Amino acid sequence: MIVHLRRFALYASFGASLAAAACALPEEDRAGEDRAGEDRAAEEVTHSEEEALSEISDLAAPEDWSVAIVESTMKRFTPSSFGGWGYTQGLYLWGQYLVYKRTHNPRYLEYIKQWVDRFVDANGHINNAFNDLDSMESGNVVLALYQETGQAKYRTAATQIRNRLKTYPRISDGGFWHSTNFRHQLWADGVFMVAPFVARYGQTVGESTYANDESSNQLAIYGRHLIATDGILYHAYDEAKTQSWANPTTGLSPEKWCRAVGWYAMASIDILEILPTDHPRRAQLLTNVTNLVTAFERYQDPASGRWFQVVDKGSVSGNWTETSCSAMYTYATSRAVQRGYVPSRFGTVASKGYQGVLARMNVGSDGLTNITQICVGTGAGGSVSYYFNRPRATNDLHGLGAVLIMNEQLAHPTSPM
Repeated sequence: MIVHLRRFALYASFGASLAAAACALPEEDRAGEDRAGEDRAAEEVTHSEEEALSEISDLAAPEDWSVAIVESTMKRFTPSSFGGWGYTQGLYLWGQYLVYKRTHNPRYLEYIKQWVDRFVDANGHINNAFNDLDSMESGNVVLALYQETGQAKYRTAATQIRNRLKTYPRISDGGFWHSTNFRHQLWADGVFMVAPFVARYGQTVGESTYANDESSNQLAIYGRHLIATDGILYHAYDEAKTQSWANPTTGLSPEKWCRAVGWYAMASIDILEILPTDHPRRAQLLTNVTNLVTAFERYQDPASGRWFQVVDKGSVSGNWTETSCSAMYTYATSRAVQRGYVPSRFGTVASKGYQGVLARMNVGSDGLTNITQICVGTGAGGSVSYYFNRPRATNDLHGLGAVLIMNEQLAHPTSPM
């Protein structure tokens, strides 16, 4: 089921503090999702859903949410002020690139190019050691620029990231460490940061045999360690079993954090787009996607259509529905239906999820879009309260990027993705 945009009443602006948060600078690059204490004060907007619903605006929804989000973000930030080389910037700019591919607005591609050119020099070198998976995610937009411009420096830059993987540390069965500072650890987040880039690199540059094997193997390894019997992933695994959050027997963190699951789901969908139909690991990845989508149906909040911060504990007091993961699950479910990976009945899950995410979006009095109730970056934690208490932000790039990807799939299903 494909849901089309319609005009409807939107939630009002929530006051000066929220407007300020909407203009907060995007977070800088860091080795993993944010740890406690690293969050910007301007991002710590914790308006409850009741407060968010307390005022209704008569402003109409944009005819094209994707274009409205891109235009709003470009007004808030120039390429030079759009944060450092980081995975959230890469996620958002990939969403903007998808909008460019549909609209062919040259301003959208030029914005991406100007941001990337801050980091890629004339010889194609990036001044980064690439000692964490997060730092590799923006390689996707570097590859996109190589495809669009044909400039050799972008291929060279992408190859620098690929070559780092030749010596990058792994756990005993081959899964990439989350970072050289997080030794022996797999985080479900990490597979999205590297595996789609690897698959796209092989497709773009001509190293498909390695790229298809590596990217699908990473998904399989992460899945083998992290997927629970209900199809949902635990957030992290420590092979050494020394982390404070790690179960001393299994090495697993105790909770199933929603965005970590979303990262894995999107990575699976993106790699299946590239992986040959006769690849030996394809069947296992399809099984994982089927199990994920089935779990998404089980854990979807029937009232809002969204998903909870801790996915499988929706009935626990203090849990809340989070916007970025809801966009990720909606995208993955819709694409899985579209590609025939799962039965068509799951289109209803995507439809409800889409409406739930739209309900978190509004146009402020300044005419710019806002997306609310987005969890800030989050490292692996050892308790449910850790995840419940993570700050919630407006216009955090995790949410902006995920919503763009979702909206291009749901509202523009024939657009080139």
